[in-house]
Amino acid sequence: QVQLVESGGGLVQAGNSLRLSCTASGRTFSSNAMGWFRQAPGKERELVAAISSNGARTYYLDSVEDRFTISRDNAKNTAYLQMNSLKPEDTAVYYCAASRLAVLTTTPNTYLYWGQGTQVTVSS
Repeated sequence: QVQLVESGGGLVQAGNSLRLSCTASGRTFSSNAMGWFRQAPGKERELVAAISSNGARTYYLDSVEDRFTISRDNAKNTAYLQMNSLKPEDTAVYYCAASRLAVLTTTPNTYLYWGQGTQVTVSS
């Protein structure tokens, strides 16, 4: 079992930055690929970024490529999502999730453990 706690959300103006953190406890964090998902009102949850267990491989949603960076520090049991040049359409609840796999995965049903979510609101 892995427990995940997100932090770092908030209200920012368009063009500014936020960094989300996801701290894990429980079983070995370094064995799990990690992902950041988001869900906006009236929309389906989507995978924004993912990272393999050793951090060697990453994935980004096209709309956030070159603006967001996912990273992890296995020594601190923490994953991060650095979000730059934020846009109003980035407004959503952001969730971190841990996969049952170590390799990079974009398949939602491989993510078994979820945080409670943190709200990100970008004003224009």
